Amino acid sequence: MGLGGIIVVAIACSLCSGGALAQDAQSQSTQTQTEQPQSTQPQSTLGAAVNAMIGAWEFSNADHDKICRFNFRADAMSGGYKLDIDKNCPNVFPSTKDIAAWVVDNYGNLRLLDVHGDAVIELTEVEGGMYDGFKPEEGRYILQAAAAVQVRSADDMVGDWAIARGTGKPICMLTLANAAAGADNLVLKVKPGCDALITRFGPTSWQMDNGELVLLSARGQTWRFEENDINTWQRVPESPDPVLLVRQ
Repeated sequence: MGLGGIIVVAIACSLCSGGALAQDAQSQSTQTQTEQPQSTQPQSTLGAAVNAMIGAWEFSNADHDKICRFNFRADAMSGGYKLDIDKNCPNVFPSTKDIAAWVVDNYGNLRLLDVHGDAVIELTEVEGGMYDGFKPEEGRYILQAAAAVQVRSADDMVGDWAIARGTGKPICMLTLANAAAGADNLVLKVKPGCDALITRFGPTSWQMDNGELVLLSARGQTWRFEENDINTWQRVPESPDPVLLVRQ
C-alpha cells in the first residue's frame, strides 16, 4: 500500500474511534442522570404526610393544662398550606399569634409558618398522630390528632364552677351534680346572686356531648362549651366578649 493509502486508512480509523468515544460519553451521561439519588422523602410519601395532617388537632403543653385547637387545611399559602387556630390560642401560647400556615418538610418534620413562610414553631413526629416541639419561653409542646384526645366524662366535670365574662370576673356560681335530671341530663344547681344574663337563660341541667359541656334550660335552650384547658371551658360559638366556665 502506498503512503497515500496509509494516510486515508489512519484518518478513517481516527473518525471511527472518535464517534465511538462520543457515543460512550453520551451513554455514560445518560446512565449518570438515571442513577442520580432520589429525594430523601419521595413525593408520594410527602403527599401521604400532608393528607394525614388535614383536619382538627389539639395543641397543648406537656402538662396538658394549656390547650388550644388547630385546623389543618389543604388550601395553598405562602410556603405551605392554610392553618386555622382558635381565637384563644394566642392567650394560651403567645407564639401562635403569627401562625397562618403549615408544611411537612423533606425529613417529615412539621413546620408552623407565619404569613411570610418563615417557621414559628417546628415539631417532630414522635409516634403516629402525635408531634413534639419546644420553645424556651413556652416549654414543651404536644400536638395530637383531635380524634386521639381523651374525651372528658361527666365524672371529670362534677363540682363547683363559676361563669365569667372575658374580664375573668365571675357573674354566677353553680354546681354540676352527678344526680340524674332526666334520661340523659344531670342536675345543675345555680347559686343566688347571678347576673341577669344567667337568670334569663335559667340553666337547670347539664350533660357531656361529644367532648362538649352543655348547659340546658327548662325551655330547652342550650349553651355549649369547649375545653380551653383542664379548668376552663369557653362557650361556643365564640364571641367578642367570651363566656367562660372556670372550675372553683
